[in-house]
Amino acid sequence: MTTRRDFIKGVSGGLLLYFHLPVRHADAQDAFTRPAALAANPALESWLKIRPDGIVEIATGKCELGQGIQTALAQIAAEELDVGFERIRILTVDTAHSPNESFTSGSLSVEMSGAAVRTVTAEARGILTELAAGRLGVDAGLLSVQDGAFLSNGVATRLDYWSLVEDISLTGEVSGRFPTKDPARYDLVGQPAQRLDIPPKIFGDTAYIHDMRLDGMLHARVVRPADRESKLNLPERLDDIAAMPGIVKIVRDGSFLAVVARREDQAVRAAQALAALCTWSDPGLLPDRASIGDWLRKAEADVKVVAERSDPDAGTATRNYQSHYNRPFQAHASISPSLAIAWRRGDSLTVWSHAQGMFPLRGAIAALVGLDENDIRCIHAQGAGCYGHNGADDAAADAALIAMHIEGVPVRLQWSRADEFLGEPFGSAMTTEIQAGLDRNGRIVHWRYDVWSGTHSSRPRGSGAAGNLLAARQIAKPLPVPPVSNIPQPSGGSDRNAVPLYSFPNQTITKHLVKNMPLRVSSLRALGAYANVFSIESFMDEIAQDLHADPIEFRIRHLSDARAIAVLEKLHSQMATAALIQNQPTAGVGIGFAKYKNLGAYCAVAMRLTVDPESSEIRLDRAIAVVDAGMIVNPNGIANQIEGGIIQSASWTLKEQVLFGERGVESRDWASYPILGFSEVPDIDVVLLQPPGAPAAGVGEAAQGPTAAAIANAVARATGKRIRDLPLTRSRLLAG
Repeated sequence: MTTRRDFIKGVSGGLLLYFHLPVRHADAQDAFTRPAALAANPALESWLKIRPDGIVEIATGKCELGQGIQTALAQIAAEELDVGFERIRILTVDTAHSPNESFTSGSLSVEMSGAAVRTVTAEARGILTELAAGRLGVDAGLLSVQDGAFLSNGVATRLDYWSLVEDISLTGEVSGRFPTKDPARYDLVGQPAQRLDIPPKIFGDTAYIHDMRLDGMLHARVVRPADRESKLNLPERLDDIAAMPGIVKIVRDGSFLAVVARREDQAVRAAQALAALCTWSDPGLLPDRASIGDWLRKAEADVKVVAERSDPDAGTATRNYQSHYNRPFQAHASISPSLAIAWRRGDSLTVWSHAQGMFPLRGAIAALVGLDENDIRCIHAQGAGCYGHNGADDAAADAALIAMHIEGVPVRLQWSRADEFLGEPFGSAMTTEIQAGLDRNGRIVHWRYDVWSGTHSSRPRGSGAAGNLLAARQIAKPLPVPPVSNIPQPSGGSDRNAVPLYSFPNQTITKHLVKNMPLRVSSLRALGAYANVFSIESFMDEIAQDLHADPIEFRIRHLSDARAIAVLEKLHSQMATAALIQNQPTAGVGIGFAKYKNLGAYCAVAMRLTVDPESSEIRLDRAIAVVDAGMIVNPNGIANQIEGGIIQSASWTLKEQVLFGERGVESRDWASYPILGFSEVPDIDVVLLQPPGAPAAGVGEAAQGPTAAAIANAVARATGKRIRDLPLTRSRLLAG
C-alpha cells in the first residue's frame, strides 16, 4: 500500500507544487473564489506534477466513463500552462494519490474538476514565470510561454519548465494573484481534440478493466436469487463442488455465495452447479408490472411541495387540461457486465473497479470487510458502459469480500449478463400527473404537477451508506440499510426537472417519494429528469396541438429565459433549413426541450420519424439537437455526449423496460431486455451555441428528456394517437 505521505516522499525528479488554499471571505473586495473541488483538496501536488522529461501529469478525482473528461481536462491544462496537448497525461483516479472529488455524476466534471484544473495550472504557470523572470533578471510581464519554453519579448531564452524542475522545489499557497487565461486568447479550449480514451479501445489495447490480467489471478463468480431479499438455503457439505476441476475455494457468508477457480470457465461451471443446489426463501409477491403506476400512487410515500408560486392577478382559466404519464423500471444495460479485481496482501486490500466514485467506494468496502479505510486502495479502470449507479460498486464489494478469504493472490470477479440484470439497481418506475389552466389568450396561468417515484440515489456513499451494497444485505450480519432519501432541489432526484423552466404565474410541484420499492432502484442517467421532461414536454405539445399552435412558438410564449428562447429559435431555423417537416401521413415531427436540472445545458431536440401503417413499427429518420452548454472546451466531446444521449434515450423510449413477475426479475438477457440496434439509429445533427462569457455547464444528460418527448410528440403527430406510457412499443401503438 502507498499512502499519500509516502507517495509524496518517494517522488523525485519532478516539480511538486504544494499550496494551502485560504477560505474565501464574503468581503466584496476578495476577488478570488476557490473552485469547490479545489477547496476540498487544497494540496496542489494532488493535482499536478511537472516532469523533467517534458511531461505534465494531471491528477483528478473524476473518472473517465466514456464521456471524454480526460480529453477536456487535458485541453484545459495544456491551455493554461501553454504547453502542447500531447504533453499532458491524465492520471486515473487512485485513492492513494488523487484528489477526492467523490462521484463522477450529475454532468459536473468539466464544471467542477475543470475549474479546479484551470485554477491550479494557471497558478503553476504564474509561479514558474516569476521564477524564470528572477533568474533572467527581467520583468515577469515581458515573459511569455510557448510549449513550456520561456520567451522574453518574443525571443527564446535558456529556460523552460523542464529545466526549472531539475533543482527547484516550491511550496506555498494559491494566492489568486495569477488569473486564468482570457478566453479570447484560447488556442486549444474550444477546438476539437482527439479523444485520449478512444485509440486503445479501437486498437484492442488494455482499455477496459475486463482486459486486465494480473499474474496468478484467480477467477470468481457469485450465485444470487431473482429477488435481493431472498435468503439462501444450501446443503452443509459441498464436496462435489469443491472437487470440480480448478476449484480453489467456495465462499459463503450468510446468503452471499461465491466460488473461486483457477480459470473463468471453471468458475462458471462451478457457479452453475452451486445454483442447482440452492433454494431460496420466498420474499413475497411483487406487484403487477402492468399497473405499476397505480401501485406507486397508493404506496406509502413522503410528500413534499418542492416549488410553489402564486399570482392572484394572473387571470382566470377558461380552459383546463389534465393528463398522466408512466415510466417503467429501466436498466443501465451496460454493454459489458460488471467486473472488479481485488487483491488482499496482509491487512491491506487493493480494488480495481469501474464504479463512479473511488473514495466513496473505499469507505463502503472498509465497512463491509472490517478494514480501516487507510488500508484500502481503490483504483479506477474503465468499464464498457456506465450511465449511473449500475452494478460496478456491487461487483467491487463482491470481489473484496471474496478476496478477504484469499491471501496474496488477485481475484477477478466477473458478473454474467443475468447477474447484471438481477443485481444492479434500476432506474425507478415513475408516474406523473399534470393539470393546467389556460386563459382566453391561450396562456397557461395555472399549473399543477405531481410525481410519484422511488429514490434515485442509493449509492454506497462511504462507510455510513455501505448497507446500500447488495452484498451488505446478504452477509450473515447485514449492514443497516440507510433510509430512503432524495437529492434536494435545485438538482433534485425524482423531482429533477419537475419544476418547469416555463414562467407559469401559478404553479405547485409536488413529489411523492415512495419509501419501499418492489425492485432495487438508484441513479440511472438523468435520474428523474427523463420522465419529468417527457411528461412536461408531452403535455405542452398536447395543449399546443389542441390550440392548433406552433409547438415552438407555444413554448417560447411561456419563456422568459433569453438563452432558452435562443435555443428554440435556432432549432426552428435548423428544422426549416433541413426541411424537417411532416410531409406524409405516416410521418411525424416532434420536439422536446429542457434546461438540464434547470442548472446545466439547454437542449432542444427535433425528431422526424415514420410509423409503418401495417406493422406499427417506428423508424427514426433524423434528429436535430441545438445545445447551449456555455463555454465549450471540446465541441466534438459535447457532440459525442448529445449523440449518445439521443441514441440511449431513443432506446429507452421505444424499447426498454425491466420485466418482472410475482417472484422476481424476468429480464435476464438481450432477448428479454432489447435495446436499440445500430440499424435503428437515426441521422443526428448537433448544433452548438456559445453565449459570450457563459461558464461551462453539464451536458452529459441533457438530451435524455427532450429526446423522449420529441419521439412521443412525433408519434402523436404521425398517428393521431397520444401514447403516454413508456416505452412506445408496437403493442401499445396497436392498442392506441
